[in-house]
Amino acid sequence: MDHDQSLDRFETVALRTVADLPPPFHVPAQAVLLRVADWPDREMLEELEIDDPLDLTGLYDGVPMTEKSVFDFGGPPDTVWIFRQPILAEWRDRGNVALDELIAHVVVHEFAHHFGWTDEEIAAVDPWWE
Repeated sequence: MDHDQSLDRFETVALRTVADLPPPFHVPAQAVLLRVADWPDREMLEELEIDDPLDLTGLYDGVPMTEKSVFDFGGPPDTVWIFRQPILAEWRDRGNVALDELIAHVVVHEFAHHFGWTDEEIAAVDPWWE
């Protein structure tokens, strides 16, 4: 069993995952803020129409690269959020995956949204959720 379930561990794993992205994705990923929090805030849940905060393990908040224009500037930075408590709940429920692997999966999933991938496109190359 993984004993260290701290926010620091989640941040370390998330940062390592971003650093290990393939070269074509590494540089654009550096422009995205990475935030680790215990829970999504109420505003995020309401905007996504999610009732149970355990249903949101991560969130990409920004404009995907495929939708950006050279004229886009200013405004809030693109941000990937990773939520510790929902990830821990999923990890406990699954019982068959290492915590670091699950954290990395959520990070990659959210960064894929930054690169312009839809949930369906992510699922087509990553059968994790089946």
